[in-house]
Amino acid sequence: MFDRLSERLDAALKRVTRRGVVREPDVDEALREVRRALLEADVNFRVVKEFTAAVREAALGEKVLQSVTPGQLVIKIVHDELTKLLGSESVDLTRSTDGPTVVLVVGLQGSGKTTSAAKLALQLQKRGEKPLLAAADTKRPAAVEQLVTLGDQIGVPIHREGSESKVEHIARNAVDKARTAGQSFVVIDTAGRLQIDGEMMDEIQRLSKRVKPHEVLFVADAMTGQEAVAVATEFNQRVPLTGLVLTKLDGDARGGAALSIRSVTGVPIKFMTSTEQLEPLEVFHPDRLASRILGMGDVVTLVEQAQEVIDEESALELEEKIRKASFGLDDFLEQLEQVKKMGPLSRVLDMVPGMGKLAQNRDVKDALEGDQMSRITAIILSMTPYERAHPELIDGSRRRRIAAGSGTTAQDVNQLLNQFREMREMMKALAGGKLPGMPGQFGGIPGF
Repeated sequence: MFDRLSERLDAALKRVTRRGVVREPDVDEALREVRRALLEADVNFRVVKEFTAAVREAALGEKVLQSVTPGQLVIKIVHDELTKLLGSESVDLTRSTDGPTVVLVVGLQGSGKTTSAAKLALQLQKRGEKPLLAAADTKRPAAVEQLVTLGDQIGVPIHREGSESKVEHIARNAVDKARTAGQSFVVIDTAGRLQIDGEMMDEIQRLSKRVKPHEVLFVADAMTGQEAVAVATEFNQRVPLTGLVLTKLDGDARGGAALSIRSVTGVPIKFMTSTEQLEPLEVFHPDRLASRILGMGDVVTLVEQAQEVIDEESALELEEKIRKASFGLDDFLEQLEQVKKMGPLSRVLDMVPGMGKLAQNRDVKDALEGDQMSRITAIILSMTPYERAHPELIDGSRRRRIAAGSGTTAQDVNQLLNQFREMREMMKALAGGKLPGMPGQFGGIPGF
């Protein structure tokens, strides 16, 4: 996410951070590179102009010039201005005080609208809400079936009617059904088009007038850059939007839509999603995304995601095993599976401060998410339970048997065992307050 932009901004800001004293020419030189990086990322020209002007004014302030570490203060200024650009603070959904909260999900076809509707329902379900999904996209072939399939996967009820029903009637009936059934939210998936047209906007306006939604969320495909900003602006003029959902941030998005859309439309970004996997929408935190863009990581989100997948009791048991040096390969495999539940491992690594560049490295990505992880799992599962608990007993003949069972080589098995031994020794030393030299690469994964 924003790999190229992060790289360019990092190079530009190093021009300032390497200097003990920040002078006006230094700031101007760095900002020229920042401006170029933002424009290449397809950020709106007016937004770039206002952003760099604000950074320049703050960076040349007396507080910065007299600071002991002016370069670091300039980075903080850039971070703060990026946060302002993205909306300053997260904005939650509006709640209805009478009956179910109605959320209208709108956008162009192909932006991930139907999937986002299901992900929003999953997000609400995680909060303890009782959502109902309404299939009001009667134009796109199989749109209703797609939503039904997604609803079944997450255990959320669906309201659907025949294609001959008018969408405003479908939406109204869904709201009535939710009120009767005691559902707290109604998420209405609407039809999209390959481009904006009069029929589409008329339909959305009729639907909005009929159900009077508390939220109108526009789903913006980050891959389309400034086109997403232009479409969101036109939607907002016809049907006032209350929030934005940014999708496909894990693709080759240059970042322009994410950095421009809030400023241009005036509509807050409420959610974002990075993958096609059916997982809850991620609540949008401007300061956290600004930190990721600047390569500072996102520890808060990392901790929140870890808390969701890691059981506290299991964590305490693991801590005890580490203290007693009884940490085995079964335990390692369990931890690996828990981390994988947090999403793509390169994305997890991207949230660790200072590890953003490592996460962008193609070799590291291949090691984290490619065949290497599957190979490690296959090797461990080819061992007997006793061998996994006591890997030091694995001799040459056992290595050959494990290699044959996992489709690898005895050398692969030997490498895994050696590096697991190094990792276990490091854990034992950490538990005792001593840290030896850094171990090698566990299965090709730096840091293990």
